[in-house]
Amino acid sequence: MSQWRESIKNALPFGVKRAIGETLDAFDRARQWPAATFHPWRRDSIRRLRALKDIHRGQRVFIIGNGPSLRQTDMSKLRNEYTIGMNRIFLMFPELGFQTTYLCSVNDLVIEQSAAELQALNLPRFVSWRARRWLKPDDNLYFLYTTYTGPKFSTDLTGRLWEGATVTNIALQVAFYLGFQEAILIGVDHNFVTQGKPNTTVTSQGDDPNHFSPFYFGKGFRWQLPDLETSERGYRMAREAYEAAGRRVVDATVGGKLTIFPKVDYDSLF
Repeated sequence: MSQWRESIKNALPFGVKRAIGETLDAFDRARQWPAATFHPWRRDSIRRLRALKDIHRGQRVFIIGNGPSLRQTDMSKLRNEYTIGMNRIFLMFPELGFQTTYLCSVNDLVIEQSAAELQALNLPRFVSWRARRWLKPDDNLYFLYTTYTGPKFSTDLTGRLWEGATVTNIALQVAFYLGFQEAILIGVDHNFVTQGKPNTTVTSQGDDPNHFSPFYFGKGFRWQLPDLETSERGYRMAREAYEAAGRRVVDATVGGKLTIFPKVDYDSLF
């Protein structure tokens, strides 16, 4: 039966298969929506998120990726800047001597394996609604309704956000909602040594060559291979949304491979 079903699937025109896939994705999002809207934890997050709307209007923020280029970036210059860190950036906090202003994390594998550290952080954290399986509510934790499907750039954190295959796309939507006029990317290398089929789950066999620390996804850590094409689709949407609002995203990553945003020299920003 499975071979018969697969044969029919392969015989369908691409446009038909895409339409069927998008319909199934829409049904799945509809299934998630009630809990992501009416659950008490989400209702509380929505209430507190509304208080954050445009609180940084007109200011700038550095969105910090986790690429190896951070080791070639003078991070001490960010001590008095607004910053949004992502995922396991907390590994760098001890040597920095300060924390990022905010932190975003939406990948299930990252949250599951970093739950204790994420829960213990004393700073505002934006996490996916799925993270409720591993994280408990607190006054600095905001549950976001994020999805893998339904591409869009959202300007409202209380509704649905598309992940765009990278937490950086969520950070850009967070920065927009908080009112930042300029978002500056650093450490977003957009380049991975480890290759393979996008979104495949793999287990690290040794030191991590793709991030600022060899222990970031160290031996035994489960993670998903990057989907750079989908990430770029999200970045283009972010650029369009910022520019339409009279704001901008620039890329100050040292040696970064991303070409979606205008490049600026990091040191020139200070």
